[in-house]
Amino acid sequence: MSVNAYAARCDVTTTPVSFGPYDVFASFPLDTTGTIFVTCHTPEHKTIPIEVSISSGFSGSFNPRQMQKAVGADRMSYYLFLNSSRTQVWGDGSSSTFVFKGNIYKDSPLNLPVYGRVPARQNLRAGAYNDHLVVTVNW
Repeated sequence: MSVNAYAARCDVTTTPVSFGPYDVFASFPLDTTGTIFVTCHTPEHKTIPIEVSISSGFSGSFNPRQMQKAVGADRMSYYLFLNSSRTQVWGDGSSSTFVFKGNIYKDSPLNLPVYGRVPARQNLRAGAYNDHLVVTVNW
């Protein structure tokens, strides 16, 4: 019996999901995108199955996530989606969220768009809001 084993190293970088100015009086949501870049390096030309998840951030919730105001206790609700129609909340697979499942090829980068949305008509004070998320790649 022979077993073929190979080691892979994957690198992950991101461009942030930056919403820009939010108009509390707008009647439509504020949409934007970011990107997760994944590159895996293997000694052999093999397809690597991967799974990409995104943490819930400060709020501990995916639906919705919440950004914190830099100064003060205000929170802004927002969502991150796996699909462009913004119906699949990107999370860790729990609480009805989805993860990206696919294949990556040796030294061929995978660019995954992250679709963000801030719902309309949130009663918020002006200021900077942010959240810190962790992207996890399992292979």
